[in-house]
Amino acid sequence: MRTFDSLSEREILALAISLEEDDERIYGDFAEGLRENYSATADMLEAMREEESGHRRRLIELFRQRFGDHIPLLRRNDVRGFVNRKPVWLMRPLPLKVVREQAASMETETRVFYERAAARTQDAGVRQLLNDLAQDERKHTERAEALERDTLNPDAREREDETSRRMFVLQIVQPGLAGLMDGSVSTLAPVFAAALATQKSWDAFLVGMAASIGAGISMGFAEALSDDGSLTGRGHPWLRGLVCGLMTTLGGIGHTLPFLIPDFRAAMTAAILVVVLELSAITWIRNRYMETPIFSAAVQVGLGGVLVFLTGVLIGGA
Repeated sequence: MRTFDSLSEREILALAISLEEDDERIYGDFAEGLRENYSATADMLEAMREEESGHRRRLIELFRQRFGDHIPLLRRNDVRGFVNRKPVWLMRPLPLKVVREQAASMETETRVFYERAAARTQDAGVRQLLNDLAQDERKHTERAEALERDTLNPDAREREDETSRRMFVLQIVQPGLAGLMDGSVSTLAPVFAAALATQKSWDAFLVGMAASIGAGISMGFAEALSDDGSLTGRGHPWLRGLVCGLMTTLGGIGHTLPFLIPDFRAAMTAAILVVVLELSAITWIRNRYMETPIFSAAVQVGLGGVLVFLTGVLIGGA
């Protein structure tokens, strides 16, 4: 997989053509999927598809002038920094909210790509075109927001995520939640297994600290290395890794600290109460920011926690 900084101007233009082709097809699928119930939004998406087609033609024309007729095959999956898109355009019925979020994400990603690409190119003609396309992507976002306010059914669900909130969820909440869930749930088994096996608070505390810190380091590196975020707006990878790692460690330490209580029974009782609070907090975050129904979130989180806790109890009591 190539890094963005290693691409030549020829490869940057080839990637830009590929991105416009993908976006053009996706907008077409979105328009088709919404045509029956949301004709105004479908018209907006169709207009955006036509503009992406125009961008593609301008890029191909410039490529031919600079580098000839052969365009190398270079896809988003070949370059580090892009996030794989879920094929939501294949869903039927097509959720309006999903389309709006996906379209906004696509425009942001493409705009950032053009801005970074323009900053790296030396050819004046190439830089001008890339800057023009970046400006067009900004206008797409503004026009989509204006048309959405004017044309959407007033009974349709209002957009719950403004741009700043979406970025906050993307860059902070998602990696933090992933870490908190991993730390709170995955460390239950070793902590309670050690506690029941040794019947000593201090031994359980040492195992819990080791498991929490180790899981935090592992999750932090995993999140930081998943993608560099430069083309997706997900933020700096090391910031996401730091958030994920710290929340993983925090999730594990929460039910580890009660084992500083010398009395084993009191420590176990306090630790179990902390686990309940941790799982409740995760349920609330999933409902508040990830829009998971509160009952579903509680069942999912609670089931996972109970299974891991029972694993620790069975192993520790063996």
